[in-house]
Amino acid sequence: MRRAVNDLLGAYDKLIMDPVHGGIPLYRHEIQVIDHPLFQRLRNICQNDILSLVFPGATHSRFLHSIGVMHVGTRMFRSMIDAYLRERQLSEQTDLSLSQLDAIDYLAKTIRLGCLLHDSGHSSFSHQFTQARRIRELMSHPGRFRDLWRGVDYTLYHPVEPDELEHEHYSVRVAHDVLSAVDLEGAGLHAADVIGIMETTEVKPSETFCRHARTFWAFIAGEDAAAGSPLSDNIPGLVMDLLSSIVSGEIDADRADYMLRDGFHSSVTIGGFNLDHLLSNLRFGWDVAEPWLGLAITQKGLGALEDFVYSRHQMYRKVYAHKTALGFDWLLREAINEVLDDPDNFEWVDTCLSDMSYFAELTDNFFWEAFRKVARKHPKSFSFCIVNRVKLNHLDTREDLSAKGIGRHSAWLAQELQLNPTQVVTCSMRARFSNIQDNFNGIKVLVREPIHRSRSLKKITDVSAFFSKFSDGTITHFYTRPDVTTGNLSPITE
Repeated sequence: MRRAVNDLLGAYDKLIMDPVHGGIPLYRHEIQVIDHPLFQRLRNICQNDILSLVFPGATHSRFLHSIGVMHVGTRMFRSMIDAYLRERQLSEQTDLSLSQLDAIDYLAKTIRLGCLLHDSGHSSFSHQFTQARRIRELMSHPGRFRDLWRGVDYTLYHPVEPDELEHEHYSVRVAHDVLSAVDLEGAGLHAADVIGIMETTEVKPSETFCRHARTFWAFIAGEDAAAGSPLSDNIPGLVMDLLSSIVSGEIDADRADYMLRDGFHSSVTIGGFNLDHLLSNLRFGWDVAEPWLGLAITQKGLGALEDFVYSRHQMYRKVYAHKTALGFDWLLREAINEVLDDPDNFEWVDTCLSDMSYFAELTDNFFWEAFRKVARKHPKSFSFCIVNRVKLNHLDTREDLSAKGIGRHSAWLAQELQLNPTQVVTCSMRARFSNIQDNFNGIKVLVREPIHRSRSLKKITDVSAFFSKFSDGTITHFYTRPDVTTGNLSPITE
């Protein structure tokens, strides 16, 4: 208990200096997680694949992003606790029991580890890696999931074997190995609870988590907790969903960090928003009728949330979907496919993706060296384009075209420019904002009634018309294919 009180008061074992958030405190067990080779590999994985070829400052790593997400997730949870304590102070109910302090501390530390490990399964070049055709073939290979979990009972986290692996599945696998090597018992934590708030998992929470969840619910809900409502039937599950929404939701620590971090390192202002103002207006929300437990925001905080959403929208349009950046992403995927035409490279990547003993060696560095080897021997190659920053020739940009529409516009460009249709290539990025209109993925607004000053929860779209302006959108760029050798390349020899 003394440890929990010390931690809640801000005691820590180490401080990491971050260019975005400043000093980030770490506890002893978190230092052990960060020092693990499977986490250290994130130092050698760029947060934004090869965005630095367009925005030179965007060389930051998944390593620092993951630590930043942990910091933001902690701030989100603690700001909601602080706001609730301020409100309770107004009603002269300020006493916290030791069990309540212990529950808050346990949930806060679980959130921190979930945030820290949420991206630990990203491979080389982050999202672009899994979009390369040859990599998708490897990750969807029959038996890949069972090979990855050989000797370990994966049903603890995945009741059903997935048909195709995503990076989230690798994050869970990495988290299992890392947390198994860490003194979680000394920190009073359980690995299953941490992994249970990560994506793709279905976990039975520990008895410790269930006890703390019930204590937390009684602390937050007050009279509603004692009403025998339907919400009380599955309190641990609902509390776990609440923590999951902090790790990965519409307003989550991941998005908050990468928008600030990517904007900072890309030297653009469009990714900025007032994190302090947003966090100060977040609240715990519950509805005993649904039942529902999740994030809520005060009415005066809607402006900060609007800034958050608009900044994310603009980052997608102006940075992530930049015409030159998407062109390099296309070249990168083709270069990865090209490198994997070499049997030795293919076998090594296959091994890394199926055996956790070698997964730590799958970083950007491996592919950059492979690209250089191909480029030296084959000047007319996709690898040469990547190594020497040979850009695709941009022809046109269109928004919200269907697949048939993209094909028709590509054919029209080829005809008008007197090109062979195969010479026109397309790159699309879809920005998903439909959850904003769909109750913003469960986030609600706390509206104060003017006469009796009581509060009620309303859908965001019922309170603000701003969010109805957003929908899913697709940006498609059209280019001419570079002059490269097609087909399999000859073997690479030094």
